Amino acid sequence: MSLNEMKKLVEQMLQEINTKAPVELSSLVKEKSGTEGMLLGMCSMLISQNEQLTSTVEQLNQTISELQDTIKELKRQLGQNSSNSSRPPSTDGFKKPKPHSLRKKSGLKPGGQDKHKGANLNLPHEPDEVKQHLPEKCKTCGNLQACVAAGTVFECSSSRFVIDAKVTTIVTEHQAMVATNCPCGEKSLKGEFPADVKAYVQYGDSFAVIVGLLSTNGAVSVDRIHSIIDSLFNISLSQGTVLSMVKKCASKVNPIMQKVREILQGSDVVHFDETGLYVEGKRFWAHNSSNDKFTYITVHKKRGAEGIEDNGVLSADFKGIAVHDCWMPYWKFEQVIHAICSVHLLRELIGIIEVEPNHKWTEWFKQLLLKMKKAKDKEIEKGKTEASTELIEEFEKEYDRIMELADKECPSPTSSNDGKKGRKKKGKERALIERLKKLKDSVCLFINDFRSPFDNNQAERDVRNVKTKIKVSGCFRTEDGAHDYLTITSFLGTAKKHGINAFDALTKAFNGTAEVILG
Repeated sequence: MSLNEMKKLVEQMLQEINTKAPVELSSLVKEKSGTEGMLLGMCSMLISQNEQLTSTVEQLNQTISELQDTIKELKRQLGQNSSNSSRPPSTDGFKKPKPHSLRKKSGLKPGGQDKHKGANLNLPHEPDEVKQHLPEKCKTCGNLQACVAAGTVFECSSSRFVIDAKVTTIVTEHQAMVATNCPCGEKSLKGEFPADVKAYVQYGDSFAVIVGLLSTNGAVSVDRIHSIIDSLFNISLSQGTVLSMVKKCASKVNPIMQKVREILQGSDVVHFDETGLYVEGKRFWAHNSSNDKFTYITVHKKRGAEGIEDNGVLSADFKGIAVHDCWMPYWKFEQVIHAICSVHLLRELIGIIEVEPNHKWTEWFKQLLLKMKKAKDKEIEKGKTEASTELIEEFEKEYDRIMELADKECPSPTSSNDGKKGRKKKGKERALIERLKKLKDSVCLFINDFRSPFDNNQAERDVRNVKTKIKVSGCFRTEDGAHDYLTITSFLGTAKKHGINAFDALTKAFNGTAEVILG
């Protein structure tokens, strides 16, 4: 058979194969014989091998794609820190991340600018003692006494002040007096001790106040409180005494904190957040509800809706704006107006920019948030209480254009026929895109309603000391101990917001005037 004849035969067989279903190839091979049958057999074998290789390549491509996604996710997790995710700064360790400043260079020299109002050390009160310093020559002059007596020579040219502290103890003896030889004829008259003086020797309320401050504001452990009190006052407090003093402080401020909770329930805007702590080695959660005037923090075993409801501020009675970080259980409270913290969104966007630098929508959306914030600040400076309709519409259109670009750069994952159950993973970027599209009103609430803030920093500041306490003390021994700590912390946080010194606030609580923190 010549080469041309063989070529024609192969072409003829290929045409015949193309018209046959793959299942019929085996019967076709059996019908042919000789060279033609041999060629058909080879074609059938090659087609089968090609199908197997194609299937293998598809599986390998899918595996490669999954591995690439896994590598990308692991890199994202390894690169997470407090600047590009919701992780707290306490998890950064010794390797602190380079800060992602949202400010642009102003071109001005570093340091205080012209007309900048500086901050100076202020006198807490009028001087307790005045010391006059005479000229050196006058000190040895024979006419000094006469000059001082005349009172017309020396005058103050300038003053300097030194603020110092004095640590001491005051012991008060209470004596129960007995009247003898009473002219009224009374045979036994004896004085009574005050109701709060019960023991032969006991500690006064000031020690309980100091211990309460060290435990909360100072975030000091029980052992360290014992050591500090001993070093300052030469008085050795047992651990049981320290704990009882903290509990006494909590009992004094607890009634007023229930009023704080009621005030927050009726507030227009409240910030919500939660942070983990440990009680008896188990994970608990501190739930915070606060605004610029009041702080209310409670402890619960659960982080979700059960713990939020136990806190009591976010309830059916709350009708205001709830500012939070988009934690899912908050959305179960449908009667409130939800506002999402834009700083959390900026951190997420920065995290995606670091992983996907070629995606342009993230930087665009980041700049949009900052642009809206700047526009709101300018309107407030002008004395306005709301943005113009034209400005809001402009921002909304830009928001929608960014979302369109986001869909193109990071589309929804297509369903696969790999036999695996469940939905295909979206990934962090796609999940954020869908969240931004779904919750557009809550994301933009700060520009639509000037009562709503840009961020949730208020709540984060109010719970920051809880993390410090855990780092210093480790954990709480009992749930009651955690509750006492958070109650005192809430009281002192509220007092600070009203400009009241922490020591004065706790002292007033012991004197029965804790309501001074309500303003």
